[in-house]
Amino acid sequence: MRLSFGVSTCIITILSLSAHAADPIPETTVKLLKTFMDELVEITPGEGKFPKSFQMGSVDGPESERPVHEVTFEYSFSMAKYEVPQNLYEAVMDENPSRWKGPRNSAEMMTHAEAVKFCRKLTALLQQAELLKDDELIRLPSEAEWEYCCRAGTKTKYSFGDQARKPDDEGKQASILDAYAWHTGNAAGNDPPVGALKPNPWGLYDMHGYLWEFCADDWADNYENATQDGAARKVKGSPKLVIRGGSWIDEWPNLRSAARMGIPPETKSPALGFRCVKATKIE
Repeated sequence: MRLSFGVSTCIITILSLSAHAADPIPETTVKLLKTFMDELVEITPGEGKFPKSFQMGSVDGPESERPVHEVTFEYSFSMAKYEVPQNLYEAVMDENPSRWKGPRNSAEMMTHAEAVKFCRKLTALLQQAELLKDDELIRLPSEAEWEYCCRAGTKTKYSFGDQARKPDDEGKQASILDAYAWHTGNAAGNDPPVGALKPNPWGLYDMHGYLWEFCADDWADNYENATQDGAARKVKGSPKLVIRGGSWIDEWPNLRSAARMGIPPETKSPALGFRCVKATKIE
């Protein structure tokens, strides 16, 4: 009797778990998932406008951006056109921790671990909705992938050139950066949706400014012994993680394509969010 009861209980539990796993995804969430997939930009290094290799870092930036080194990609991936918006984050995580609320505003105020958890849950939802193949996943970009996409084939300090400002007709310094990035000079009082400003040459928005963005890499003080194949760098014992892009509270030097910063893993900030990559799983 006890054996029979145990088997029956086990079967009921398995059936219950199976039914739970097969719960239909709400239509509103399916629509957001489809929008996410539609907003991915396919990146194909070595094909078309996408160079196979690029020079990562800067020769005249801080020590953390040196030495400049070549990174070569032997694989393709897709980069999200926008930072993760709050409506998608909330649909996946059942909460919206962001301080500056808006359905299409960039999600912020999460830890790196929470961003990774979002990517895993989004992967599962997309596969359940048959929008993602079994051998594909959603993840954070490596630092090399991020800079490659930010530069978008350019070698200048920003994806739009070397200068953040230039003299106007009256000889005053006029901002070039304002058209592409939310930063401390133009973000006060704004509550913008993603993609409100100009994109870079590959159609990626807010790579400069708006929010700092999590990457998959551990922090290292410089690029000595950095990976050269595009993979995320893992540094044993590193107390920090890499973020990229600058934010609405930063001045123009922190918004350069090569600019980088290291932060403790538990950091949360209204100036910190992330964007996603779609890639093939590596076994």
